[in-house]
Amino acid sequence: MNQSKIGNVMLWSGAVLITLSLLLLTFIFYPIIKEEIQYKFTTRDNLEISNITITKDFTNNEDYGIVPADLNFSIIVPKIGGNIPVIKNVDPYNETGYRNALRDGVAHAKGSKLPQENGNTFLFAHSSDNFYKANRYNTVFYLLHKLKRGDQFFIVHDGTVYKYIVSGTQEVAPEAIEYLKTRQNNTQTATLMTCWPPGTAFSRLLVFGDLEDSYEL
Repeated sequence: MNQSKIGNVMLWSGAVLITLSLLLLTFIFYPIIKEEIQYKFTTRDNLEISNITITKDFTNNEDYGIVPADLNFSIIVPKIGGNIPVIKNVDPYNETGYRNALRDGVAHAKGSKLPQENGNTFLFAHSSDNFYKANRYNTVFYLLHKLKRGDQFFIVHDGTVYKYIVSGTQEVAPEAIEYLKTRQNNTQTATLMTCWPPGTAFSRLLVFGDLEDSYEL
Protein backbone atom coordinates (compact mmCIF):
# COMPACT_ATOMS: atom_id res chain seq x y z
CA MET A 1 0.00 0.00 0.00
CA ASN A 2 1.54 3.29 -1.07
CA GLN A 3 1.75 6.35 1.13
CA SER A 4 -1.18 8.03 -0.63
CA LYS A 5 -3.52 5.14 0.17
CA ILE A 6 -2.24 4.97 3.75
CA GLY A 7 -2.91 8.68 4.11
CA ASN A 8 -6.45 8.30 2.80
CA VAL A 9 -7.16 5.40 5.18
CA MET A 10 -5.85 7.38 8.13
CA LEU A 11 -7.88 10.42 7.08
CA TRP A 12 -11.11 8.44 6.77
CA SER A 13 -10.42 6.56 10.00
CA GLY A 14 -9.92 9.85 11.82
CA ALA A 15 -13.13 11.26 10.38
CA VAL A 16 -15.07 8.16 11.44
CA LEU A 17 -13.65 8.30 14.96
CA ILE A 18 -14.48 12.00 15.31
CA THR A 19 -18.02 11.41 14.02
CA LEU A 20 -18.55 8.49 16.41
CA SER A 21 -17.21 10.56 19.31
CA LEU A 22 -19.57 13.43 18.52
CA LEU A 23 -22.51 11.03 18.26
CA LEU A 24 -21.59 9.45 21.59
CA LEU A 25 -21.34 12.84 23.30
CA THR A 26 -24.69 13.86 21.84
CA PHE A 27 -26.24 10.61 23.06
CA ILE A 28 -24.79 10.99 26.57
CA PHE A 29 -25.85 14.62 26.96
CA TYR A 30 -29.17 14.26 25.14
CA PRO A 31 -31.28 14.91 28.28
CA ILE A 32 -29.45 18.20 28.89
CA ILE A 33 -29.68 19.24 25.25
CA LYS A 34 -33.38 18.37 25.22
CA GLU A 35 -34.14 20.48 28.32
CA GLU A 36 -32.18 23.44 26.95
CA ILE A 37 -33.97 23.30 23.58
CA GLN A 38 -37.38 23.03 25.23
CA TYR A 39 -36.56 25.99 27.45
CA LYS A 40 -35.31 28.07 24.52
CA PHE A 41 -38.40 27.50 22.38
CA THR A 42 -41.04 27.68 25.11
CA THR A 43 -42.78 31.00 25.62
CA ARG A 44 -41.87 32.05 29.15
CA ASP A 45 -44.08 35.16 29.39
CA ASN A 46 -47.00 33.36 30.99
CA LEU A 47 -44.70 31.58 33.42
CA GLU A 48 -42.90 34.59 34.84
CA ILE A 49 -45.79 36.87 35.75
CA SER A 50 -46.45 37.64 39.38
CA ASN A 51 -49.99 36.27 39.66
CA ILE A 52 -49.27 32.56 39.15
CA THR A 53 -51.59 30.47 41.33
CA ILE A 54 -51.47 26.86 42.42
CA THR A 55 -54.82 25.07 42.27
CA LYS A 56 -56.24 21.68 43.22
CA ASP A 57 -57.63 21.09 39.75
CA PHE A 58 -57.92 22.71 36.35
CA THR A 59 -60.61 25.37 36.23
CA ASN A 60 -59.52 27.99 33.72
CA ASN A 61 -56.32 29.53 32.44
CA GLU A 62 -57.09 33.15 33.37
CA ASP A 63 -54.92 33.00 36.47
CA TYR A 64 -52.35 30.66 34.96
CA GLY A 65 -53.30 28.01 37.49
CA ILE A 66 -50.92 25.08 37.97
CA VAL A 67 -51.98 21.76 39.50
CA PRO A 68 -49.22 20.26 41.72
CA ALA A 69 -47.74 16.92 40.73
CA ASP A 70 -48.43 15.78 44.30
CA LEU A 71 -50.63 17.62 46.81
CA ASN A 72 -48.76 15.96 49.68
CA PHE A 73 -45.28 17.13 48.69
CA SER A 74 -44.07 18.68 45.45
CA ILE A 75 -42.10 21.58 44.03
CA ILE A 76 -43.19 23.86 41.19
CA VAL A 77 -40.65 26.05 39.37
CA PRO A 78 -42.67 27.87 36.68
CA LYS A 79 -39.74 29.53 34.94
CA ILE A 80 -38.18 26.19 33.94
CA GLY A 81 -41.42 24.21 33.65
CA GLY A 82 -40.79 22.18 36.79
CA ASN A 83 -43.69 20.42 38.55
CA ILE A 84 -42.16 17.53 40.44
CA PRO A 85 -43.08 15.22 43.35
CA VAL A 86 -40.82 15.48 46.39
CA ILE A 87 -39.67 12.37 48.27
CA LYS A 88 -39.52 13.15 51.99
CA ASN A 89 -36.63 12.41 54.37
CA VAL A 90 -34.05 11.07 51.92
CA ASP A 91 -30.57 10.51 53.40
CA PRO A 92 -28.22 12.69 51.29
CA TYR A 93 -25.23 10.61 52.43
CA ASN A 94 -26.67 7.30 51.22
CA GLU A 95 -25.99 7.22 47.48
CA THR A 96 -28.01 4.07 46.80
CA GLY A 97 -30.96 5.45 48.75
CA TYR A 98 -31.09 8.87 47.14
CA ARG A 99 -30.55 7.55 43.63
CA ASN A 100 -33.54 5.26 44.09
CA ALA A 101 -35.59 8.19 45.42
CA LEU A 102 -34.62 10.40 42.49
CA ARG A 103 -36.33 8.00 40.09
CA ASP A 104 -39.64 9.19 41.51
CA GLY A 105 -38.99 12.87 42.15
CA VAL A 106 -36.79 15.43 43.85
CA ALA A 107 -35.37 14.49 47.25
CA HIS A 108 -36.01 16.29 50.54
CA ALA A 109 -32.85 15.98 52.62
CA LYS A 110 -33.39 14.09 55.85
CA GLY A 111 -32.74 16.37 58.82
CA SER A 112 -33.68 19.57 57.00
CA LYS A 113 -36.89 21.36 57.84
CA LEU A 114 -40.32 21.03 56.30
CA PRO A 115 -41.85 24.16 54.71
CA GLN A 116 -44.13 24.94 57.66
CA GLU A 117 -41.19 24.94 60.10
CA ASN A 118 -38.70 27.69 60.85
CA GLY A 119 -35.41 26.85 59.21
CA ASN A 120 -34.24 25.61 55.84
CA THR A 121 -35.99 23.12 53.56
CA PHE A 122 -33.32 21.42 51.44
CA LEU A 123 -34.31 19.78 48.15
CA PHE A 124 -31.87 18.16 45.75
CA ALA A 125 -31.54 16.20 42.52
CA HIS A 126 -28.27 15.02 41.02
CA SER A 127 -27.96 15.80 37.34
CA SER A 128 -24.86 13.62 37.01
CA ASP A 129 -26.77 10.33 37.04
CA ASN A 130 -26.30 7.94 34.14
CA PHE A 131 -27.90 9.39 31.01
CA TYR A 132 -29.91 6.24 30.38
CA LYS A 133 -31.56 6.63 33.80
CA ALA A 134 -32.51 10.27 33.26
CA ASN A 135 -36.22 11.00 33.41
CA ARG A 136 -38.59 13.94 33.52
CA TYR A 137 -38.15 14.29 37.29
CA ASN A 138 -34.39 14.58 37.64
CA THR A 139 -33.67 16.28 34.32
CA VAL A 140 -35.69 19.42 35.07
CA PHE A 141 -33.12 20.44 37.70
CA TYR A 142 -30.62 20.73 34.83
CA LEU A 143 -32.17 24.16 34.32
CA LEU A 144 -31.80 25.53 37.85
CA HIS A 145 -29.07 27.83 36.55
CA LYS A 146 -31.79 29.77 34.73
CA LEU A 147 -33.17 31.03 38.05
CA LYS A 148 -32.17 34.54 39.05
CA ARG A 149 -32.78 36.79 42.04
CA GLY A 150 -36.46 37.69 42.18
CA ASP A 151 -37.73 34.56 40.41
CA GLN A 152 -40.28 32.44 42.23
CA PHE A 153 -40.86 28.81 43.04
CA PHE A 154 -43.46 26.99 45.10
CA ILE A 155 -43.32 24.07 47.50
CA VAL A 156 -46.60 22.27 48.16
CA HIS A 157 -46.78 20.31 51.41
CA ASP A 158 -49.85 18.70 52.96
CA GLY A 159 -52.19 20.80 50.84
CA THR A 160 -50.53 24.13 51.66
CA VAL A 161 -48.66 26.20 49.06
CA TYR A 162 -45.46 27.97 50.13
CA LYS A 163 -44.24 30.67 47.76
CA TYR A 164 -40.52 31.47 47.73
CA ILE A 165 -38.58 34.26 46.08
CA VAL A 166 -35.05 33.49 44.88
CA SER A 167 -32.57 35.51 46.93
CA GLY A 168 -29.43 34.27 45.21
CA THR A 169 -27.42 31.37 43.80
CA GLN A 170 -24.00 29.95 44.60
CA GLU A 171 -21.64 27.35 43.20
CA VAL A 172 -19.98 25.25 45.91
CA ALA A 173 -17.72 22.23 46.24
CA PRO A 174 -19.37 18.79 46.51
CA GLU A 175 -18.15 18.45 50.10
CA ALA A 176 -19.75 21.74 51.25
CA ILE A 177 -22.28 19.92 53.43
CA GLU A 178 -22.86 22.92 55.72
CA TYR A 179 -25.58 24.06 53.33
CA LEU A 180 -27.65 21.06 54.37
CA LYS A 181 -28.06 22.69 57.76
CA THR A 182 -30.54 25.36 58.75
CA ARG A 183 -29.53 28.73 57.30
CA GLN A 184 -31.47 30.86 59.79
CA ASN A 185 -33.41 29.51 62.75
CA ASN A 186 -35.99 32.30 62.89
CA THR A 187 -36.97 32.37 59.21
CA GLN A 188 -38.39 29.97 56.65
CA THR A 189 -36.09 29.38 53.71
CA ALA A 190 -35.51 26.78 51.02
CA THR A 191 -32.41 25.62 49.18
CA LEU A 192 -32.46 23.78 45.85
CA MET A 193 -29.37 21.87 44.79
CA THR A 194 -28.16 20.14 41.65
CA CYS A 195 -24.83 18.99 40.24
CA TRP A 196 -22.92 21.54 38.21
CA PRO A 197 -22.15 21.78 35.35
CA PRO A 198 -25.14 19.69 34.20
CA GLY A 199 -24.22 16.06 33.61
CA THR A 200 -21.10 16.24 35.80
CA ALA A 201 -20.31 16.02 39.50
CA PHE A 202 -17.52 18.60 39.63
CA SER A 203 -19.42 21.00 41.90
CA ARG A 204 -22.89 21.86 43.17
CA LEU A 205 -25.23 24.70 42.23
CA LEU A 206 -27.41 26.07 45.03
CA VAL A 207 -30.49 28.23 44.63
CA PHE A 208 -31.66 30.03 47.77
CA GLY A 209 -35.25 31.08 48.36
CA ASP A 210 -36.99 33.08 51.08
CA LEU A 211 -40.61 32.39 51.99
CA GLU A 212 -42.88 35.21 50.83
CA ASP A 213 -46.37 33.80 51.34
CA SER A 214 -48.37 30.64 52.02
CA TYR A 215 -51.97 29.57 51.55
CA GLU A 216 -54.09 26.44 51.73
CA LEU A 217 -55.51 24.84 48.63
